[in-house]
Amino acid sequence: MEVRDLNKIYENGYHADKDISFSLPSGVLVGLIGPNGCGKTTMMRCINRMHEPTSGDILIDGVSVLGQTPAQIARLVSNVPAEMKASFGLTVFETVMLGRYPYLQNMWWETDEDETLVVETLRKFGIEHLQDRPLNMLSSGERQRVMIAKAYVQQPRLMLVDEPTSHLDMKYKLEVMEYLNAMVKKDMTILVAEHDISLMARYCDLCIIMKKGEIVAMGRPKDVITSELIEEVYEVSASVGFDNEGELYVLPKRFRAAGDLARQNNQ
Repeated sequence: MEVRDLNKIYENGYHADKDISFSLPSGVLVGLIGPNGCGKTTMMRCINRMHEPTSGDILIDGVSVLGQTPAQIARLVSNVPAEMKASFGLTVFETVMLGRYPYLQNMWWETDEDETLVVETLRKFGIEHLQDRPLNMLSSGERQRVMIAKAYVQQPRLMLVDEPTSHLDMKYKLEVMEYLNAMVKKDMTILVAEHDISLMARYCDLCIIMKKGEIVAMGRPKDVITSELIEEVYEVSASVGFDNEGELYVLPKRFRAAGDLARQNNQ
């Protein structure tokens, strides 16, 4: 994927994304990091054409997504949103089958190949035993696996995942990231917007760090994530180090303004 000089300005004049340019190779897991309101979600919505870019271009395998139909884009880009919309009583099997919609030859009927792919994917993600259960009766971790499975059966070149672990406990956070990490080995690039920097550093091949609609750093997590960068982007003092297995971790210590206030009170 390549993003060229992407800008998104909303009708109220808010400039959410400013001259964003970067390219990603195939088969990598990429962490998109930055504070709330920095433009992460807006950029992903421009990539999958949920939002129309104000200017710039997005190319997948060298072909622009601008001007393509929703069905054409859905064969290239799948989306796992941060919040699941109403399921209308759909079962797990029916929800995952929706991922085959861009390939259906008519309005209602899926092929034997579609059904086989869905069954295999349910097994791959460990949710085969849940296939007849309504989606709204699942735990948060189970629902997240279902939504990733739905995106997976689209067989996209690029998967966009927005805050996949925000409501999950530690076990399910690691489980979701393990699934995503395994999927990129199938020549699929995955872009994950996430607030857990330590988790991104552990699993991602590359990280893109954003602030106020702009990219401030991009590279291997261990190369770009530093205490200075965390303070610049989040206005938070943090310790960045490595554990005894060589994994990078980020330990937030204090909000920078709080330290300034404490010093003023002591004067």
